[in-house]
Amino acid sequence: MSFRSSAEKWKEEAIRLRRHIHQNPELGHQEFETAKLVAQFLEDVGLEVETGVGGTGVVGLLKGGREGRTIGIRADMDALPIVEKTGLPFASVREGVMHACGHDVHTAILLGTAAALSEHRDELQGTVKFIFQPAEEVQGGATDLIDAGVLHNPEVNAIIALHVWPDLPAGKIGLRKGAMLAAADAFDIRVTGKGGHAAYPHRTIDPVIIAAQIITALQTVVSRNLSPLDSSVISITKLQSNSNAYNVIAGEVQLRGTIRTHNPETREAVPVYMKRLIETIAEGFGGKAEFDYYRGGSPVINDDHIVDVIEQAAADTIGREAVVYLKEPSMGAEDFGAYLEYVPGAIFRLGTVTEEDARSELPLHSDSIIFEEQAIVTGISVLGEAAIRYLNQSSDDETRVALSVAAGNEERGNRHD
Repeated sequence: MSFRSSAEKWKEEAIRLRRHIHQNPELGHQEFETAKLVAQFLEDVGLEVETGVGGTGVVGLLKGGREGRTIGIRADMDALPIVEKTGLPFASVREGVMHACGHDVHTAILLGTAAALSEHRDELQGTVKFIFQPAEEVQGGATDLIDAGVLHNPEVNAIIALHVWPDLPAGKIGLRKGAMLAAADAFDIRVTGKGGHAAYPHRTIDPVIIAAQIITALQTVVSRNLSPLDSSVISITKLQSNSNAYNVIAGEVQLRGTIRTHNPETREAVPVYMKRLIETIAEGFGGKAEFDYYRGGSPVINDDHIVDVIEQAAADTIGREAVVYLKEPSMGAEDFGAYLEYVPGAIFRLGTVTEEDARSELPLHSDSIIFEEQAIVTGISVLGEAAIRYLNQSSDDETRVALSVAAGNEERGNRHD
């Protein structure tokens, strides 16, 4: 019997939970009420529960009827500092805080998955670890949980997750093997020159001119130092001098930006190229430049076999025609990549678009975005069935999954994003 019937059973409760969480959003590292709700629900459906993991994290443990492997399923709980403008009857009651990235949907789906799987515990050969993570938006949440031992006791052998996606219709999911999301690093550049009167620029060392040259030159790191087949982005997001006057050439300019990469080797190379270019340009104009690089979240590199398991689970619960094969990775970031540095896993896109409301097609983090709640059943169905398949399959089963997926590849055709 398809796990979808179990998902349907918990649909209304999951929607109720989602709306409550949406109405009461909490920022990263402040998810106290959300964590309390999560812990209570997990206890009510018979799971072993640990709270205060890595701060406000919650972990639920579901032990199957037989010994075996452990699969982790992760959802993030934090909201964003955004004033909500959806007008929903369950809109945020907390001024300036909103679930604009769909983490309320993620949390509700994982709670529904825990409840549905708890009814199948005797059928499971192994353990499911439900990981409710804080602080994905502000970074550090995944690392905090890993440092707290979330991948141990018992040892997690694989991990999966989903993320709502406003480019896919509700009822569909998006899959991709290999690179899925980018590493997100950041940098600051401080350019110093010699300020003075704007009427006499020859008596100054203008850091604005130096900064302009640096901005232009940094694009050559991507276009000339890296392979054109290797996706990378360097974006300057801030340019500010220490002068507010029309007739004053500033003595200092600050730049800020982000670096997005998929390839680990490229990630290491980019800041080296940047530092050399920045310092050389500043020196050439008689100024100085300081470059500070901040390593952020890791890239999300999906494991091929785990993607196969998710694909087969989706085929059996929502139909193979509902699986969209993503042609390209995203330059967006997700700290789920931190887990994948230790265990194989995969994240998939969950379609949340409805033709009935154009707001469902707005970009993530928009103040008016909505998410089609029918997608909750899709999420529970695929996550739950994938967990069952991963735990219960033998090596022979794994071979059959791979062969089944390979056969399904012929049907892909134009079903790409």
